[in-house]
Amino acid sequence: MIDINKSKIAFKELVSNYEETPGYNLKIVHTYHVANNARELAKKLNLSQEDIDLAELIGILHDIGRFEELKVMNGFNSVKFNHAEHGVKMLFEENLIRKFIEDPSYDEIIRVAIINHSKLKIDDNLSEKELLHSKIIRDADKLDNFRVKEEEKIEDIFAGTVNSMEEIENSLISPKVYEDAINRRCIDIHDRVYPLDYFICVLAFAYDLNFQETKDIVIEKNYIDRLIDRVTYKNETSKKQMEEIRKTLNNHLKED
Repeated sequence: MIDINKSKIAFKELVSNYEETPGYNLKIVHTYHVANNARELAKKLNLSQEDIDLAELIGILHDIGRFEELKVMNGFNSVKFNHAEHGVKMLFEENLIRKFIEDPSYDEIIRVAIINHSKLKIDDNLSEKELLHSKIIRDADKLDNFRVKEEEKIEDIFAGTVNSMEEIENSLISPKVYEDAINRRCIDIHDRVYPLDYFICVLAFAYDLNFQETKDIVIEKNYIDRLIDRVTYKNETSKKQMEEIRKTLNNHLKED
């Protein structure tokens, strides 16, 4: 049995130790949004109540490692700190998982889904259930990343990496990031060089949505245009490139 209320209480207790870290509030709100997205997506997929609860639980747990990242790195740094791997270590090596759920029969699905939620691509050779929940958490997470990048301050979104909107407005786009974006590929975090690369990396999440139900929400909320239009591009080359990226992303969502 999965007790969602118990897991939320355990989450609140655990993260209370990180209240003074930069980006804390952003990640708290993000976690609850992702958990809600996962639950609602599981419902739309007509899954069992067990899988709906499991999807929500994975949403609550997926970014546990981020809080330690914020503390250690004083910001977000996915290149130097793998928050998914650290989250799994906290939960399963330090046995924190039992604070969230007593039944160990779900452990491997939870572990695999968390490990895969932020990878460039999902691991091969997963079981049917592991693959399902890995896809759900990836979509739920990406969907809220679109919200975060529209609503939050740039210095909070990219804490420790990009310090202001002005940096993005004046930024170039690195050739590899642009090439991947217009060829409908997600961006490898190691290829990000310029501030605008970080923003494009989020936009390119649209190439890796697993369910039509998620794509429909992105289209309905017009996230691609709203995110791209959030920035005033002062570099003419970047401005033209962003219009090509906009066209490619919107066409991809409509074609699929």
